[in-house]
Amino acid sequence: MDQGFDEISWADFAKVELRVGRIIKAEAFPAARKPAYILHVDFGPEIGVRKSSAQITKLYTPETLVGRLVVGVVNFPPKQIGPVRSECLVTGFHNEDGDVVLCVPDGVVPPGTKLC
Repeated sequence: MDQGFDEISWADFAKVELRVGRIIKAEAFPAARKPAYILHVDFGPEIGVRKSSAQITKLYTPETLVGRLVVGVVNFPPKQIGPVRSECLVTGFHNEDGDVVLCVPDGVVPPGTKLC
């Protein structure tokens, strides 16, 4: 049955480095075309702190983001987004209103932990 997406192999999925990170700083990104924050995410000692641009301003404030655990892709090449070099992709899902809800672990997990 066609489900509307391309199948990938387990080997393809295994290449994606999905890691837990802790947001240590969140700031407004006024130069962004759409409202966004610049997030500084600590992915533990092996990976370190990475920056990401995130369009999550409808549901989150910088104050509510700091300290949160998130799931991020850390092995995409850096992407220039205006004046910011995004070094990871913080994951999320669109809710019924089209706003992004962060993908988060359902418990305390050390930063840097890889999805298994």
